[in-house]
Amino acid sequence: MAIERHGPGYVMITMRRTMSVPHRASADTAGVLRSVGALIGRHSSLRTRLRLVDGEPRQVVADRGELPVLLVHADTGSDPGTGPGAADHDGAALAGTVAERLADHQFDHALEWPQRVALVLVDGLVRQVVVVFSHTTVDFQAAEMVLRDLRLLLLRGTIATPAGLQSTDIARREQEADQRRRAQRAVTHWVDSFGRLPADTLPRLGPPREPRWERGLLTSPAADTAIRLVADRHRVTSSTVLLAATSVIAAAWSGNDVVGIHTMANNRAMDGYRDAIAKLNQLGLVVVDLADRPDFADLLPRVWRAALDAYRHAYYDPIRLGEAFRAAGYPYAVGVNPHVYLNDIRLSTDIDLFGRATDETEVRAALGRSSFALTHGLDTFTWRTRIEIVDRPGAVGLALTADTAHLPPEEIERFLRDLEHLLVNAAFKTVPWPWR
Repeated sequence: MAIERHGPGYVMITMRRTMSVPHRASADTAGVLRSVGALIGRHSSLRTRLRLVDGEPRQVVADRGELPVLLVHADTGSDPGTGPGAADHDGAALAGTVAERLADHQFDHALEWPQRVALVLVDGLVRQVVVVFSHTTVDFQAAEMVLRDLRLLLLRGTIATPAGLQSTDIARREQEADQRRRAQRAVTHWVDSFGRLPADTLPRLGPPREPRWERGLLTSPAADTAIRLVADRHRVTSSTVLLAATSVIAAAWSGNDVVGIHTMANNRAMDGYRDAIAKLNQLGLVVVDLADRPDFADLLPRVWRAALDAYRHAYYDPIRLGEAFRAAGYPYAVGVNPHVYLNDIRLSTDIDLFGRATDETEVRAALGRSSFALTHGLDTFTWRTRIEIVDRPGAVGLALTADTAHLPPEEIERFLRDLEHLLVNAAFKTVPWPWR
């Protein structure tokens, strides 16, 4: 869908990763290059180009070839912490800069393999490996498994276990009759669900600002504890709590009885898909009906069921989905999506409360330690409103990127503060409609 919307060279479809070479591994350049070569040989997904044929993407796997590898030498000649010329003794700082540089220009998916690699050398030895993946071929989990394999190859030279399914294996499976029926059920579900949604999740409040989109980040120790308390008390996941809270605030701000929230599904529950080196994640659409004005606790199981329904129907052919949307008169992969995208990208979503201050007085006092900042603006963006849930030291980060015509910067902060206070209130008492 991203290629259809933005074109095959869309710059933002990348995942940047840096990895320290293990201390017990050989760090000479030739040895590390052999490990990188073995990695590319092990996974055909990393040798797959993407070409458009009659307007549809086709995967082309190379049996052999060459991958350019950039060699970069770190400066170790200064004392640490002395400014821009400071020593980078393990190459980590330089690796981050190199990752940004590699990701800064377009992938030509028809000609390039779907990753770029660099080695950062310190005193002649490789200390960091930089890999920038195209998100067209691998997703977050696949990228982590590729790096795991690279660590093993650096340490052992070989991997005895066979590789998981590759992207072309997934493509072949998708052509099987049962998978095609499943995909068609998902398309029908999406069209029916989208038809229930209002035209806009949030109303327009005024003229747009410059830049058109702003991103604000609320760092909240109180919300981090409150999310865990609510999830523990009601025996749901922390992601369900965040979905419910987001739908409540969106409904309270808009007056809509029905709220649509897009989420990301990893699609790895099917047999053989858990270890696949492929891009399996796709958007799901969670439709939450709030017309009967439930209190927050009663809403949680409803949201859980809606999310489960969304994940069950989040494996589909984007081309067929686009055709069905256009046939129904709905926009697809064009313009700005008017609904909310909630992206929970925390590394851990556990609800452990060990060592945390959970008394109501202490949690409410922690509200005073929350901090808000505008991080950056954008001239173009795919979503009218996107909420990211991110890890922060001793806290959770609630980040909102919004169209300033619908949520100007001062309203971005107020929206996030409403979300934070709802979570804290729900941790200790019944929160009835209107929830605020």
